[in-house]
Formats: sequence, C-alpha cells, structure tokens
Amino acid sequence: MRIREDIRTVFEKDPAARSTLEVLCCYPGLHAIWIHRVSHSLWNRHFFFLARLLSHISRMFTGIEIHPGAKLGNRVFIDHGSGVVIGETAEVGDDVLIYMGVVLGGTALEKTKRHPTIENDVVLGSGSIVLGPITIGRGAKVGAGSVVIRSVPPGATVVGVPARIAEPQPFVSPGQLDHNKLPDPALIVISQMLDRLSKLEEQFQAHEESATLSGITTQKTGLKQDEQIYSRLKEVIDPEVGIDIVKLGLVKEVIVDGAAVDVNLVLTTSTCPMIEYLKDQVRRKVLSVSGIEKVTVNILDEPWEGDLFKKQTIQKQSP
Repeated sequence: MRIREDIRTVFEKDPAARSTLEVLCCYPGLHAIWIHRVSHSLWNRHFFFLARLLSHISRMFTGIEIHPGAKLGNRVFIDHGSGVVIGETAEVGDDVLIYMGVVLGGTALEKTKRHPTIENDVVLGSGSIVLGPITIGRGAKVGAGSVVIRSVPPGATVVGVPARIAEPQPFVSPGQLDHNKLPDPALIVISQMLDRLSKLEEQFQAHEESATLSGITTQKTGLKQDEQIYSRLKEVIDPEVGIDIVKLGLVKEVIVDGAAVDVNLVLTTSTCPMIEYLKDQVRRKVLSVSGIEKVTVNILDEPWEGDLFKKQTIQKQSP
C-alpha cells in the first residue's frame, strides 16, 4: 500500500521522525503529496476546477503548491516543505528528496512542456530553483540556493547562480544524505590560478637567485633563514578569504632544525576544503629557501585564534 511506503520513506530520510502517529499528523510534505494524488486523479479525468481548488486548499494548509497536472513518482519526500512550488508540466521521479523553498518553474508562456524533469534519486537542496524544460539526471544533487537553467547529467553535483557542475561523479545509491558536502567550483578555479601564479613566481625567483650568484645583489641576500621562510609563507594566499596565511594567523609556528623545517598550521575549520592545497603551497615555498631540504606541514587540532601577524619561530640548536 502506497501510504505505508510513504511512511517508511519518512523514517528512512528524516531522523527526526519518532512515531507513525507523528508522521501521520505532523508532516505537511506528506499531506501535500497525498492530496496531490487525489487532485492529479481529478485533473486526469478533466475535472480541472475541482483539481485546482483541492490543490489550492492543500497549499493553504501545508504551504506547498503542487499543480494537479504535475507528475510525482513513488517515495518522493518533501522535508519541511514550506515554499515548495512544483509547476504543471513538472515530472518528478522515484526516491527524490525535496527540501523547503524548492521551485520547479517554467520559462515559457506556451502550453507545452515548460517545467523540469527530475529523475530518480535526486536531492534538491533548500531554496534551489530549477527552471525550464530541462532534465536533472538520476542521482544528481542540487546545492542549496542554486539556480539551475541547464540540464544536469546523472550523478553530478551543481551549485551556484547560475548553477555549474562542481563535481561529476558516478551514481551511488544514497544511503547517507551528505548534501552538505558540496565543492566550490569558484574556489577550485581560484586555487588553480594561485597555484599557477605561485609557480611563475618560483621560476622568477630562481632566475633572480641565479643572477645574484653572477654578481647581482638583491635585497633578500641579507635575510636570515627564518625571515626568508616567513617572507615566502606570506606569498601563500588563502583563496577563501584572499589574505596570506601569515597575516591571517594560520601559521602558529615554524621550527627550523638545520635543513629540516616543521610548519604548524591552525585552520579556521577542520573541514577546510583547501587543506591539501595550502599544505602543498607551504611545502613548495619553504623548499625554495636556500639550505632547506625537508619540510613537514602539520595541521594542529586546536581552535584558530585569528591573531593576525602572529609569528613564533623556534630555532633548534644543533648538538
């Protein structure tokens, strides 16, 4: 029976569900889907006014507007649901998860297919808007607040306004939600640009140092080794905030032991998406200092204090 299947779906996709009675009485998304089935049946029998009236009543009580002409698959779950709008020619597949504020809207005035097609196992994040007769492929994820105006291939993740593919990936049956783990395509592009700029700077510095060996003096010749390290670390820019890691206070300490250097970093968040990028940049910059052969970058498990210009260098004494 479809009602039992709907209730099981709620328990599978919402950890807040505690009892069947609670699900039956307190889930407007479920009520909206049940009423839609009745209004959709009336619509197919050409009772258009009754279908629209029932849909309108459902909207008043649930805050969810589903046009009676829309097609919904099995085990569709609308979580919270306030502000959800699903247009007349929209088609939603099986096992789709829809959060509050989602809009499946049209972009044409003609009486044609003008609303999206959502395939099976798709996750539509809060406030996301999908416009036009496009297709969201099976297993795709639409990030919260995204505006999708182009079709999305199966298994892909899209974010932004307008939405862009952030992470193409093969379809995996969703056992966990994980819709909060969305990559940032703009941040990735910025980090790649900074990486290329860093490589160009290193080539320029290598050329400058070779010129120095030929008798041309530079301003950096008289700097101590630890000062050179901090000078190079100031060239590592955190792409999320656009400030170098020294000024931002991410460098807690630099430990120099002859030709080996340990750099301890404290990040603003343990889930920083740029961890590997920052570690690689720090390693390369420190290795570019004359006399340094080994660099270890450690991420400390302690809160970031945000102390700008914090500088703490420990120079180990050779035995």
